[in-house]
Amino acid sequence: MSSSTSLSARLEELGRPLVEEQLEHPTVAGIARGDLDEPVFRSWLEQDYLFLLDYVRVFSRLAWQAPAEHLGDLVDLAYSTFHDELSLHRSLAAEFGADLEGARKGPECAAYTAFLLDAADLYGEGLAALYPCMWGYSTLGAILAENPPEEPRLRRWVDTYADPAFAALARRCAQMIDEAAPDPARAEVLFLEGMRHEIAFWDVPA
Repeated sequence: MSSSTSLSARLEELGRPLVEEQLEHPTVAGIARGDLDEPVFRSWLEQDYLFLLDYVRVFSRLAWQAPAEHLGDLVDLAYSTFHDELSLHRSLAAEFGADLEGARKGPECAAYTAFLLDAADLYGEGLAALYPCMWGYSTLGAILAENPPEEPRLRRWVDTYADPAFAALARRCAQMIDEAAPDPARAEVLFLEGMRHEIAFWDVPA
């Protein structure tokens, strides 16, 4: 990493090929076309709902350690996740017949949330570990919105992650990583591990 390249920019550079890999995943490709089998999206919704509940806990765990200038941002991220994203999931769950309350974590969800909660033991490292979800979904949303699916429910999902407000949250997360200044090598390892969890998460349990 050159002295002129920020850590977050370096992480994004490393992550771009893995975003491309996600775009080729059958689940993401089905969303993009608008013809994803309903049981697959229903299962994904249930798993992501459970993931997001723990994602709020990750933000909260980091907020406990945060410098004063980051505290409000982490509270905002937790609030946005709990109220905006989870509300979307509840709305879509009703339309797809998902059982959010009865769902149980599949192996990919359990592995990913355990990884994030463990990484949140250290502040800067925890930010690097969670960045694949923030940046990755913002990037996927922007790409998918260039040619959005006609299926209205999937279009609404794409629009949520293509929203400029969500992109702004991801950019603020990048700034916080740079300001926290974790060890770059360690941050890269955790970021790439998070990206691999992101890819695996699309393999929804049957």
